Amino acid sequence: MRKSENMKYLTLVACFCLGLLSTSCAQKTSAPDAVNNAFKARFPTVQKVKWDKEAENEWEGEFRMNGKEMSANFNADGAWLETETEIKKSGLPQAVKDAIAAQFAGYKVEEAALVETPDMASAYEVELEKGETTIEALFKGDGTLIKQKTESEDDED
Repeated sequence: MRKSENMKYLTLVACFCLGLLSTSCAQKTSAPDAVNNAFKARFPTVQKVKWDKEAENEWEGEFRMNGKEMSANFNADGAWLETETEIKKSGLPQAVKDAIAAQFAGYKVEEAALVETPDMASAYEVELEKGETTIEALFKGDGTLIKQKTESEDDED
């Protein structure tokens, strides 16, 4: 009987320790006040945002607005850098689809987003995959390729 009581006690202590550990590991990241204030000014109707620190001086907030998945990036001082709105592949302009077919033959569009920055009213970011290679490409609405970045699965490890 005594052994059973010890086992219950040890199990209870182990559960408590695991709960404490998981709580401390699951702490939410919060952005600086300047970033939060700038976000609220730009997206006043958004109630819930998940912040991640993208770089030393850059924060990305992920959220939903008007039924769409979005993200917005700000520098630590609160200056807006970029907003991405996820779109359906079918929502890409025909000129962008044509450019992808011509310049990235054999690649499949995995994701697409409308991108807005202070310098650019709108552009289209697409994630293209072919085998183990992924290309992230940014296009103007007229199909002009602005930039691209290539990654292979080996790069991601």
